[in-house]
Amino acid sequence: MNENHVVRENLIWLLRGGNAHVTIEKAVANFPAEYYNSVPRNVGYSAWQILEHMRRAQRDIRDFIINENYKPQEWPDEYWPKPDESADESRWQNTWQGFHSDLDSLIQMVEEGSTEFFSPLAHAPKYNIFREILLVADHNAYHLGQLVLLRKLLKIWP
Repeated sequence: MNENHVVRENLIWLLRGGNAHVTIEKAVANFPAEYYNSVPRNVGYSAWQILEHMRRAQRDIRDFIINENYKPQEWPDEYWPKPDESADESRWQNTWQGFHSDLDSLIQMVEEGSTEFFSPLAHAPKYNIFREILLVADHNAYHLGQLVLLRKLLKIWP
């Protein structure tokens, strides 16, 4: 097995999760709709707001990798929904599907044999795809922990 294959395999494993923590699928599985917008005391965000933030941040990082004309988003306004924004079933599903679609896109990028992980990005020479993939996995894992804790606080963790 060559090193390139090992790197790809481990990055995909990291993006999908499930070894050091639960998978994103388990964290949101059977999430009761009546709790999408619940904000436990001293938490500050609902489950939908966290998931939507994860979707927006992951999309931004994906766009940073592939778009040579990338324009940074405004922090925090473009990375988080507004505090009073909420989700119905349709919006929850759109957020979930968007998150998964972008994650699948990143996994496909990692799987492609032509992806050069350590070459500088043309429009951002201090950055490379390897770093950005690790950033996505790290960011997702952090907020995944928040989702699990939120479910435990709401007493809806399986």
